Amino acid sequence: MELRDKIVVITGAGSGIGRALAVRFKAEGAKCIVAVDIDAQSAQATAELVSGVAMTADVAIEAEVQQAIEQTESEIGPIDLFCSNAGIGLGEGLNSANHEWQTSWDVNVMAHLYASRHLVPRMVARGGGYFLNTASAAGLLNQIGGAAYGVTKHAAVGFGEWLAIHHKHQGIKVSMLCPQAVRTPMIETENDSSAAAMSNGVIEPEELAETVVDGLREETFMILPHPVVLEYMRNKTSNYDRWIGGMSKLMRSITGIDA
Repeated sequence: MELRDKIVVITGAGSGIGRALAVRFKAEGAKCIVAVDIDAQSAQATAELVSGVAMTADVAIEAEVQQAIEQTESEIGPIDLFCSNAGIGLGEGLNSANHEWQTSWDVNVMAHLYASRHLVPRMVARGGGYFLNTASAAGLLNQIGGAAYGVTKHAAVGFGEWLAIHHKHQGIKVSMLCPQAVRTPMIETENDSSAAAMSNGVIEPEELAETVVDGLREETFMILPHPVVLEYMRNKTSNYDRWIGGMSKLMRSITGIDA
């Protein structure tokens, strides 16, 4: 996909990855960028950066995702690319509160379903469309510390695979964005999850956005801003027991638990 003259919706656009994508897509010549965020002021700030349109939505609520889609299509035009980017990192382990698990599920998984449910029929009717769903390397390799995060990001990748398998023949294209640590507010909290994510270095959101543009141009399903993740995936699938042992060793080194 070339972004020139495209109408793009980005959730979680108020900061971090979402804002960097908006700025980069604008530079590529996108026709209109709709910046969606749960925080109205942040969404507006991003929209002003790219001469776009700001909308407010909590992506954990289906009706609000649907409203953002319907408002965009009725007031601006048909959505070419929907970036389901909003995410949340809650819950460190077994004792995480149930509401943290539920919120993680709603934001990190169900939001992708809601967008697809209300957009796929429209896109199919007009010949196709594109979804860029932000997951995480944690959705491929799991996460030290962040139980709810790692589990729900795995589910997000699984849903993206399902979406591509079932609708590719109808012109629906899907890319999964799976970075490790990116310099965003999410990694500012000092905990085991952020320490593990940063073990291979932190990239800037602008660097990630460049990788995304390349991935969309090539229509690659798996977009990996950290190339080493592919190596880790291969190690995982070639010998699961060895991989579990290595991850356990990493966990102990980060948490300080004795071997």
